[in-house]
Amino acid sequence: MANYAVEPSILQPYVPYGTELDEWNGTYYASMVGFMFMHTRVRGFSVPWHKHFEEVNLRFYVRHRDPQHGWRRGVVFVKEIVPRPMIVAVANTFYGEKYAAMPMRHHWRPTADGALEVEYGWKVGEEWNYLRAHTSQQATPIAAGSEAEFITEHYWGYTRLGERRTGQYEVVHPRWNAHEVHSFEMNCSIARLYGEAFVEPLSQAPKSVFMADGSAVKVMGGEKIG
Repeated sequence: MANYAVEPSILQPYVPYGTELDEWNGTYYASMVGFMFMHTRVRGFSVPWHKHFEEVNLRFYVRHRDPQHGWRRGVVFVKEIVPRPMIVAVANTFYGEKYAAMPMRHHWRPTADGALEVEYGWKVGEEWNYLRAHTSQQATPIAAGSEAEFITEHYWGYTRLGERRTGQYEVVHPRWNAHEVHSFEMNCSIARLYGEAFVEPLSQAPKSVFMADGSAVKVMGGEKIG
């Protein structure tokens, strides 16, 4: 999870109705995230050749005041990249997300110095883009009140369905632990994937990078705000 400081004016056009930008200590973040879906099931069923696959996404952070439950903190995805068109069709249909299918690859390799080399790649045209990091092998608890807690503890997804309609869904998982990242490198066709507005902020060094250990996750059924 590579976390970049982004001006609110860049994110504001993507903010869904009924939500507002969320910030941590005065910084508005957008994160490049690479991860694996493992043992995936849709409505209780696994689909052959679609159980294990990569995803890379660009996301930012919002909050929504629910009339009954108060503030809900969530994420908005600018784009989510996966390797198979059927995943795109299901996610875009059921959740109104902005998935795209591209060739993808990944690896996790122990290094001679006892670290891990982790890479997620996606092919844009003829060029391989990637997120690449060397991390510690051991994960430690994420500290309460930390930046890493802010990044990982957003349990709702929000999607813009129209000028005055928003989709929301809950993502349920236990609190994650984090691996320290020793070095990080990104190669990304930023303008082509996300537009010119994101080129400058995503070309700077990220304010932070860490790797979360992940867990079992349940994505609940969607509902609408409007």
